[in-house]
Amino acid sequence: PPLTRQKKCSRPERAHFWLTDHRDDARAVCIPVFLPLTVLFLVCVSRSPDASVCQWPPPLPFMEELWDPLAPVLLLGWMALHALLYLMPVGKVTEGIVLRDGKRLKYPINGFHSLCISTLLLMLFLRLGAHLESLFELFLPLAASAIALSFLLSFYLYIRSFWAPPHDLAVGGNTGNPLYDFFIGRELNPRIGFFDLKYFCELRPGLIGWAVINLGMLMKEVELQGSPSLAMLLVVSFQLLYVADALWNEEAILTTMDIVHDGFGFMLAFGDLAWVPFTYSLQAAYLVKHPQTLSSLQALAIVALKVVGYTIFRRSNSQKNQFRRDPTHPSVSKLETIATATGKRLLVSGWWGLVRHPNYLGDLFMALAWSLPCGFSHLLPYFYVIYFTILLIHREDRDERQCKAKYGLAWDSYCQRVPYRIFPYIY
Repeated sequence: PPLTRQKKCSRPERAHFWLTDHRDDARAVCIPVFLPLTVLFLVCVSRSPDASVCQWPPPLPFMEELWDPLAPVLLLGWMALHALLYLMPVGKVTEGIVLRDGKRLKYPINGFHSLCISTLLLMLFLRLGAHLESLFELFLPLAASAIALSFLLSFYLYIRSFWAPPHDLAVGGNTGNPLYDFFIGRELNPRIGFFDLKYFCELRPGLIGWAVINLGMLMKEVELQGSPSLAMLLVVSFQLLYVADALWNEEAILTTMDIVHDGFGFMLAFGDLAWVPFTYSLQAAYLVKHPQTLSSLQALAIVALKVVGYTIFRRSNSQKNQFRRDPTHPSVSKLETIATATGKRLLVSGWWGLVRHPNYLGDLFMALAWSLPCGFSHLLPYFYVIYFTILLIHREDRDERQCKAKYGLAWDSYCQRVPYRIFPYIY
């Protein structure tokens, strides 16, 4: 979720990777090879007895372990289910930002409905005798199938983009370099009729799939240990809250960089469909074979960290989104702002007067709270928080350069007023 990927929105930062030079063929080739291998490696490590990311030789799977005929059937069925739920006439329909040709696309805001219906269907299948704990055994072939699907989707998106009108192409994805354009995505909002492919993949199948994988890991732990551990319950509940929050606030994603700026190519397709569900669930997968015992005091401290992180994350995002949509709303109208040459105003008080990216700060607190229940014996459960810290620092630098170019002197004034980027008094 995808690499979650987290940006200025209410969901896991969906896998924006470290590619900044639009002409760098080497990176455009290496990243689509290296990242899928990373996913498979991490999944294998999470299932191994040592669970060490430094062991040599690494626990590489046999080819037959990557394939199970049930895996692609489950994956395609899951995608089809959520495509149908996307099209169901519930929830409101809202408009995105104004595009270069003056149009505003319409989007169904029914992701939370999809989560609720998925939950009901899952309960029904469990009552009928479905064995959700089998997801632990299918974890590796499901990851391989998701990687294959992301490549197929990316090739389709790249080919169809050549029939798109010029105003439908992403500004940064039409460089003429096929390797980079395949990676970053040429078309900004690829659609089949009303069905928006990027918006659909952004939150629904991968994010909800992540929650389902976690539940399967919990049930596998129950099968092995007789009852769920407190550590597993904390991880699963924390991450379920994150997923539910993202879908409840689905409309906020329409103002994020993924939707507004980035084309839909391999970067987002792989992040949404493979990286998010199969790397964000590593803590739960790790706990199946490496159970942990938490004291009540430790659990309370971890819960407190999660609450603080979630409060910062949700309130800062809500404040920003409300200001973007209606700066005269009573909740934001009294906040101090700086005028820019573009006619927009920059918030310099409230949460956005604390640091320049308070939502990133809250996100990192929550990421740490997901990892702490796994103890300190292995590095693997902390892969997410380490990767996410690097990701957000890189993304913040990207935002910094774009805002400097867009707002000029007004951005310099904002930086003087708010000197810290993510961590108060540190960075």
